[in-house]
Amino acid sequence: MKIRNILLFTAILPLHVLSAQTKVIAHRGYWDCEGSAQNSIAALQKAQELRIYGSEFDVWMTADGVLVVNHDDVIAGLKIEDTPFAQLKDLRLQNGETLPTLEAYLQQGRKDKKTKLVLELKPHNTKDKEDRATAAVVKMVKKAGVKKQTEYISFSLNICKEFVRLNPKAEVAYLNGDLSPQELKTLKISGIDYNLRVLQANKQWIAEARKLKMTVNVWTVNSEADMQEMIDAGVDFMTTDKPTLAQELVSKK
Repeated sequence: MKIRNILLFTAILPLHVLSAQTKVIAHRGYWDCEGSAQNSIAALQKAQELRIYGSEFDVWMTADGVLVVNHDDVIAGLKIEDTPFAQLKDLRLQNGETLPTLEAYLQQGRKDKKTKLVLELKPHNTKDKEDRATAAVVKMVKKAGVKKQTEYISFSLNICKEFVRLNPKAEVAYLNGDLSPQELKTLKISGIDYNLRVLQANKQWIAEARKLKMTVNVWTVNSEADMQEMIDAGVDFMTTDKPTLAQELVSKK
């Protein structure tokens, strides 16, 4: 009788009560602290020191095929995908670091296998560039020995499909927010990674993703109220510029 009552009780629990604890991802690394900068190697190292789930970062391919880490498509007035690496390599981030290559970034990532590397490949201006960049990323991740540690995200559906094609076992999530979990499942994409406002307006997608055994990430969640709302909604991951605050709230669950 006691077992039957437990089963009945769990069957009626809200979804978020039954779900695993929300995990924290540092948005562009842990940059909001001394000596750091967005998408810097220092930001990755500082994120690793927090012992959170992972650190997100952004990748572009230069005109001559070098993969670099930067959020914007332009740095110091130069469009990255149209500029040779030689013209970019000495440019400085706000903390004094030079523009990181993906190779150097992954070398730092490999130093802490417990911190996931959430690699966002940015949409490029042609499909051919996207395909070449995706193939180069997958090759470099494998060469760096961080294949199991790396997860992929993109606003480009083409890039997501290419990641799935090249590495079917990889975790791949779509960022754009315009497709339902079911539509992505048919493309073998394993997760949704949507803006906070999108998930607030479409909370049914969280339950739908769970039923399809897909992951749910939400970005960029920076206020305590929004963090608590998403934790209560049962998202798997929360990407934030305030990883220490998010980790504190998650630990209270």
